[in-house]
Amino acid sequence: MFQSRVKSLFRLLQLYPPHPVRKASRLVLGIETSCDDTGAAVVDESGRILGESLHSQKEVHLRTGGIIPTVAQQLHREHIERVVWEALERSSVTPAQLSAVATTVRPGMALSLAVGLEFSQQFVRQHGKPFIPIHHMEAHTLIVRMLQPVHFPFLVLLVSGGHSLLAVARGIDDFLLLGHTLDEAPGDALDKIARRLSLVKHPQCSTLSGGQAIELLAKEGDRMKFPFKTPMGQTLDCCFSFAGLRTQVTMAIQKKEAEEGVEPGTILKCANDIAAAAQHAVAAHLAKRTHRAILFCKTRGLLPSTNPTLVLSGGVASNQYIRKALTIITEARGLCLLCPPAKLCTDNGVMIAWNGVERLKVGRGIMDPNVDVFYQSKAPLGVDITAEVKAAAIRLPSVKIKISN
Repeated sequence: MFQSRVKSLFRLLQLYPPHPVRKASRLVLGIETSCDDTGAAVVDESGRILGESLHSQKEVHLRTGGIIPTVAQQLHREHIERVVWEALERSSVTPAQLSAVATTVRPGMALSLAVGLEFSQQFVRQHGKPFIPIHHMEAHTLIVRMLQPVHFPFLVLLVSGGHSLLAVARGIDDFLLLGHTLDEAPGDALDKIARRLSLVKHPQCSTLSGGQAIELLAKEGDRMKFPFKTPMGQTLDCCFSFAGLRTQVTMAIQKKEAEEGVEPGTILKCANDIAAAAQHAVAAHLAKRTHRAILFCKTRGLLPSTNPTLVLSGGVASNQYIRKALTIITEARGLCLLCPPAKLCTDNGVMIAWNGVERLKVGRGIMDPNVDVFYQSKAPLGVDITAEVKAAAIRLPSVKIKISN
């Protein structure tokens, strides 16, 4: 029995060598609290995830019908210490072994950002560690580089519940902003449509976010029954607008409620069709603006002539229909489309830690622990050249966004 256990232990040591093997590697703790997920992770400079923890507030916010900032803040406060120490314990890493701590400080919900920043500054001062403030959208952009070699420059489309933008990533902290949302983000629009359809009452959707519920029901829907107009068809730039589309959908829901003789809050018989049509309109809008961004980049020589890349990231990038729509465009224009796995598209501590690793490697944005850092609820990404894009007035050749369920 003893010899058997010794042999088993020996095999385990061969498969999982003890931690001193990676002592030479720099380790970064990443902390994320920009919205409604409390995330932490430890990542080494090779991109290996040593340990992570995530507390989701989704169930609470589903019950309240949306994210209430004060509720989100309180939940972050209740869970951040546990989440951070879980990530460290799962990594078998002590604070003394960390090379730095990276934390989201912009943009995001002010009350949520405040919790992560306050905890992080206390942590780095207590343990004497460098602090790396992180731009949330920069982290979403760079996470793909942890998974595979992606060289600058590349085009990136970031889509989430709070953001929507197109940019050229020329370096770790060097971006050209081509387009951004003028009102609400695609994830926010889909969540609001799902709430208006009362999908939380649907037996298949009760535990899903609004965007997830739309995607699920859309698989069984016929988008052709509700031909919603793609936004900004006559505006020749790369900016986005989803508020008008949401108004179209709301009017269609109101009309169907009247036809079916039901009160708001009742699940419509045609909910699947409306979900499919709304999802398609969002996907088509994103695809068309991205198409124009690709053409603009090619005319200005902003992307490499060989193997140009589009990175699609952010929470909404988990939507497979939207991925397929972007695939149609990239294949038509000779780009390689790269998407992180769904787990790394949504907010998480891993992407923040990796952003910290990237900055640590080049020595940019590394702060002394005693320097005061402030959060920003709004923060643009890079140099804004949206006016230049609009002035180019690029008209799109026809590309059919035809996707089967």
